Amino acid sequence: MSAFFRRAPNLQIPSSPSDHRLRWYHHHRSISPSLLQPRDAIAVTRALRSLDPRSGIRFLDPVVLRSADGGPRRRRGSVVRGCALGGRVGDVEVERRRKRRAEVAAAAAMTALLGTGNRVLYKLALVPLKQYPFFLAQLATFGYVVVYFSILYARYHAGIVTNEMLSLPKTPYLAVGLLEALAAVSGMAAGAVLSGVSIPILSQTFLVWQLLLSVIFLGRRYRFNQILGCFLVTIGVIITVASGSGAGDSLKNAGLFWTLLMITSFLFQAADTVLKETIFLDAAKKLEGGSVDLFVVNSFGSASQALFICLLLPFLSKLWGVPFNQLPTYIKDGAACFLNIGSLSSGCEGAPVLPLLFVIVNMAFNISLLHLLKISSAVVSCLASTFSVPLSIYAFTLPLPYIGVASSLPAGFVTGVVVLVAGLLLYSWTPPSSPTTHTQPQPPSLVQG
Repeated sequence: MSAFFRRAPNLQIPSSPSDHRLRWYHHHRSISPSLLQPRDAIAVTRALRSLDPRSGIRFLDPVVLRSADGGPRRRRGSVVRGCALGGRVGDVEVERRRKRRAEVAAAAAMTALLGTGNRVLYKLALVPLKQYPFFLAQLATFGYVVVYFSILYARYHAGIVTNEMLSLPKTPYLAVGLLEALAAVSGMAAGAVLSGVSIPILSQTFLVWQLLLSVIFLGRRYRFNQILGCFLVTIGVIITVASGSGAGDSLKNAGLFWTLLMITSFLFQAADTVLKETIFLDAAKKLEGGSVDLFVVNSFGSASQALFICLLLPFLSKLWGVPFNQLPTYIKDGAACFLNIGSLSSGCEGAPVLPLLFVIVNMAFNISLLHLLKISSAVVSCLASTFSVPLSIYAFTLPLPYIGVASSLPAGFVTGVVVLVAGLLLYSWTPPSSPTTHTQPQPPSLVQG
């Protein structure tokens, strides 16, 4: 039995990248072999082969081409061989998902390492600037605006950032800046009262807020193993930080108000990350499948944060114990200590190298964290950042310069890390899906011999 080709009306072969061809393939997969002229058959073959060059494509029936005069004409070498395209498309999808998981895993590992360096270098940077922590905070806030917009300018002229990306609504960026400023203010106010060991414990509420806000605003649904994994991560960090430190007494002595204020600051931070994830998702729709460059989000978000920090500067300076009328003198003295020059350089040993290292690593950490959020989710970025807590605790047991005597590991460090790692593995575990039996019409397959 033979099948003959006729012209398929309005058949157009795509020449754009593979995603468009996949859509074209699914649209035309029901076309019968009997609807194609020889030149159409060859063009379809080439288009379908471009989905995966390794794949062969075949008709299940013998193929006879119609000649120019309307009679049947068999072409030499037109015997079709290979395997059906449907399976190959599935293989391509499986390979794409595998590469995506590998990319997320690599980005998460880089974020955890940079988070560890960020925590360690912050403490080292405060060695020369121990009298000027507020100066270091504002240096980071306003310095990032200059650096991020410089990078954005370069990427725009390189063609990476487009006019469409820059024309996206700016209101979400204002909300990002407001949330970051509120998180900074509430965190500073509560941190001035709470003990150092209680803050990492309370920071685990950040993950809880992430889960809740993702469910409410993003419509996420988490499997039981993911929720249990997040719970184990939280318990692991608490065990690691609080074992043998009397953290419970510290929280009790601080009072309920300051504890709730610190928890609220982590709510603002969680809302900030979920909002950034929403920005990426909305941009993908408005850019028709494209994605906004992360430096667009970083630049405008940092500019908005700097704007709100300026508005809150009198209140912030008071929290740091600097009267607002003395703020210009404080900034001048802090700059002299940062540059390690002048009569105030005594006691500023390690500047400007250590503060600059902190600023650079902190910037890299923020970029890595945003990149991970962009390719995964806010919860995954939070888990990666959380893993830096036990790593930084271990790093402080090493003989670091300017620190003095190295600290010892908490009694429950190993237990806490084991629980934390178990939680991460449980969260990332995907239960095997139950096999389902269904039948689909096989796509027509063409191969030009």
